[in-house]
Amino acid sequence: MPTIVRTHLTALRALLVMTVLCGIAYPLLITGISQAVFSDKANGSIVKSDGKEVGSSLLGQNYKLPKKNPDDPKEDPVPDPKWFQPRPSANNYAGDNSGASNLGPNSDDLLKAVNDRRAAVAAFDGVDPASVPADALTASGSGLDPHISVAYAKEQVNRVAKERNLPVETVAKLVDQYIEGRSLGFLGQEGVNVVLLNKAVSEAK
Repeated sequence: MPTIVRTHLTALRALLVMTVLCGIAYPLLITGISQAVFSDKANGSIVKSDGKEVGSSLLGQNYKLPKKNPDDPKEDPVPDPKWFQPRPSANNYAGDNSGASNLGPNSDDLLKAVNDRRAAVAAFDGVDPASVPADALTASGSGLDPHISVAYAKEQVNRVAKERNLPVETVAKLVDQYIEGRSLGFLGQEGVNVVLLNKAVSEAK
């Protein structure tokens, strides 16, 4: 058999072996381990309520009322007062379009957006504009962060309790239950996962 033919056959056998090992056996092994050890995380940390999938604990989402005119692209949806609201999102929480606004601290557009949001959030939650937390005014770097600060969560307690006819103490306890500590114990600040908190609120009685 000519050398060139033997060389090609050797290469073909190596290709087939590596395809089976790396393209079939290894992915199946890793999938099996992930499903057995931490299936929830491997499947996207899906959040369910009443047996229905309502989101992922890793991704934030909007909690807004339906538009009065769905065909009007200029109409902005209004936040639903029955839900804890997430922080602003530069991409409207679109999972296929992660990103920030890219507006710098000297941007007049950013300053106007912050001031407008401060007035809107204060009026929505019935609080002093000076007390509105920073994360209620600025978007995260990904536009998909499901967390808000503890201060912003507590600011919304009275509104949510009133809209749902729940005792303020009940809603406040839910906020405390869903406070998550700093990453690795020292990175960042404590936060509240809005998706998980809203699920708990919807199931509260």
